[in-house]
Parts: sequence; C-alpha cells; structure tokens
Amino acid sequence: MRTQLTVEKTQPSFKVDLDLALMALLDWSGLEPTIQRLERKRAEGLNRRFLSVSMSTPAEFYNSLPPISKAYGTMCLVATTAFHLGLFPPMYTALIYELVFKHFQVWRLVTNFFFLGKFSINFGIRLLMIARYGVQLEKGVFERRTADFLWMMIFGALTLLVLSAIPLLWTPFLGVSLVFMLLYVWSREFPNAQINLYGLVQLKAFYFPWAMLALDVIFGSQILPDLLGIVAGHLYYFLTVLHPLSTGKNILKTPRWVHKLVARFRIGYPTTAPAQPERAAGVAFRGRGYRLNG
Repeated sequence: MRTQLTVEKTQPSFKVDLDLALMALLDWSGLEPTIQRLERKRAEGLNRRFLSVSMSTPAEFYNSLPPISKAYGTMCLVATTAFHLGLFPPMYTALIYELVFKHFQVWRLVTNFFFLGKFSINFGIRLLMIARYGVQLEKGVFERRTADFLWMMIFGALTLLVLSAIPLLWTPFLGVSLVFMLLYVWSREFPNAQINLYGLVQLKAFYFPWAMLALDVIFGSQILPDLLGIVAGHLYYFLTVLHPLSTGKNILKTPRWVHKLVARFRIGYPTTAPAQPERAAGVAFRGRGYRLNG
C-alpha cells in the first residue's frame, strides 16, 4: 500500500529536497559520503565531456563551447592579440575612474575586463580557466540557464567595479579577477572534485582557489586581482546559496531584462519566465543538493 505525503503550501506546485527527506530518516554522517560520491561523479562526467571534446579538432572544440564562456574567452584572446600587434595600448582600455567621470570614457568600465595580460604562462592559465571551469559551470550547474549564468557574470563585474573604486583595492584591469570569480564559484559548486595541481599535489576543488592564490604569491604575481575575484565569487555564492538556505529568500534573482536580452539575441537557452530553481539545503562546504520534483 503506497503512502502519500502531502504538504499544504500557498503555491500549487513545489519541490521536495531530497536532502531534507533523507536526513529525516538517516543520520547525516552516513549520508555525507553518498552525497560526496554523487558530486564527484557529476564533476567527473563533466570532465569526461570536456576531454572528449578537447581531443577533437580546434574548430569542433570552439564550436562546442557554450555561448557566454566562448564569447568572453574570445574577447580576452582578441584583446591580447590586438595589443601584441600594436593596434592599441592597453591603457586605452584600463579602468581609470578619473577619465570615466571627467572625460566620459565610459567604455573603460567594460573593456578593462577583456585584458588578461601579455602572452605568457599566466595568460594561458587564465584562458584555460575560462575554457575549463567556466564551461563546466555553464554546461553543468547552469545548463539551459544561460540568463542565470550571464547574470552571474554581470553581477561579478559590477561587484568588482565597486570594490575597485576603493583606492586601496584599485587595479587597472579586472579580467583576472573575473576569471578568478568563475574559479571560486566552480570550486563551491564542485567542492569534492579532485584536482591535480601541476602533477605535484592532489587536492579537493574547494581548496583550489586558495592553492592558486598561494602559487601566485610564490611566483611573485600580484595577489590583489585574485583576492578581489574570491570576494566577488563568495558574495555571489552567499547571496544565491547560503542566504537562501538560512532565510528562505533569494534576493539575487536574475532580472527580467537579462532574460529578455538572452531571448532577444537568441543566446544559448532563453527562458520564458525569470524563475530560478531553489537551492538545496545542506552544509556550506557542499555544492548543490539533489532534488525530487514534487
């Protein structure tokens, strides 16, 4: 005989979180390894998809990239290539607030995000972060949610602009910070994925941004852009995951105009309604939960 559980709610349809249902029956200590295995399998599946595509021709790999990550990575590559060809000096695109407000050079608020530095190992690593972790986010967590992914990028850029307005935190180019924000959000969504750091150390993805930050300190690179990216990424994760878990309210929903923009230009997967799926309940160190549709 089947037992049916009904919950009275103001909305006609709702989602029942699988974590909540299982935690009511099982001890969390026994459930945690299962959740970790599910998260690892999800991350491994995305890695296999990435590697299978990356072993194809360059044109096939480029065409397989999701729209937002592909567009941003392409603009970063074009900006650095144009600099090396002598088409423009980078300072024409740098974030200089005095020129923005006094001379109305408002393009600097956007163009500074596309310069990742000169062609170098660090440039290649940042571009690879977009092609790997940005793509995994857009194809995995944000699959068929192009507007939500675009809004995450826009929110991150606005946050970085505000932080950079503080004199002690000012940096002329925020591209590295935006890439590091993508890396941080990915590490929170796939915290138990295993990362092999240059073939030397294997660690969980949750610690990956901090390991990259430590490497920048060791190699003498600037750490301020990395720190700004971590702050922006954590603010986004707090407002979209941690705060809704504690209060039940999502105060950072994707605006309607972003959905209209995606639908207008037919970018990725436009949605008819600006609705975001509810985040799963759980601990802060774990990624998204697994839900049953009720």
